[in-house]
Amino acid sequence: MKKIPVILDGDPGHDDAIAWVLARAMPGLDILAVTTCCGNQTLEKTTYNAGRVMALIGLDVPLAAGRERPLLAEPIIAPSVHGVSGLDGPALPEPDRQPVAEEAAAFMARIIREHEEAVVLISTGPLTNIAALLLLYPHLKNRVRHIYLMGGGIGHGNWTPAAEFNILVDPEAADLVFSSGIPLTMAGLDVTERALVFPEDFERIRAVGNEVARVTAEWLDYFYQFHQKLGYPGAPVHDAVAVTALVRPDLLVMRDLFVEVETRGDYCRGATIGDSYGITGKKPNVRCIMDIDRQAFVDLLVKAVSHYGKGAGA
Repeated sequence: MKKIPVILDGDPGHDDAIAWVLARAMPGLDILAVTTCCGNQTLEKTTYNAGRVMALIGLDVPLAAGRERPLLAEPIIAPSVHGVSGLDGPALPEPDRQPVAEEAAAFMARIIREHEEAVVLISTGPLTNIAALLLLYPHLKNRVRHIYLMGGGIGHGNWTPAAEFNILVDPEAADLVFSSGIPLTMAGLDVTERALVFPEDFERIRAVGNEVARVTAEWLDYFYQFHQKLGYPGAPVHDAVAVTALVRPDLLVMRDLFVEVETRGDYCRGATIGDSYGITGKKPNVRCIMDIDRQAFVDLLVKAVSHYGKGAGA
């Protein structure tokens, strides 16, 4: 079967890192490059973290750093969730490669232009880089086959009552992407907070026994510390759902909706407003993921870490 060409764009981040572990393990994906944005931490830190994750999982592709800040807004970072480094927890190898000289949008444009097939983008952070790509290279829009993103939520937010973090960081970028006409699949909080990995699942992953499995389990240990204080029974691995939507859509329940991004509200800036009742009469622009087979999702993560070799517990 022909592989799907993809670019991974994100701000690692524990759940970004686990999403990339999953993507790297999928035989049907041809990962062309990795790009980073400001989000969970500063661009310098997310780019360094991306290099470390790539070294851990043996992902030998070019890495490009994006803009240092959102399109118009001031940066928002999340050390309370991901730590001072943006990826606190287990020790990781140093990056094997330095970022290319080009900024992410220009680098993505070159790859998209030169690749023989339309490219899929998987975004697990704020949409700054993808919006910059669309602003600077609008003629390449038809060369983007699909965007799978983690962000937003039809029902609620998590950084404010109305807004999810990735969208809130750069609502103007999200607005550009959502109104671009490119096919979008949104893994929002409606589903990602159901994508819970329980402590007993951590142990299944750890028992695989290889280095990636060990690190992934320790990422989950760290990520769960924050969420446990909020009453979660497990760690919501938000970003891995965006990858799952591409490789195992059969595990998900989806709904096509017209979705707009609020950019100016005093209380609802960054909200993704879904027309659940067809009130606007506008054609759906987003495939929204609403539910997940949690057990099958965990099984997929266990299978993914097993891709990286047998260990003592395998």
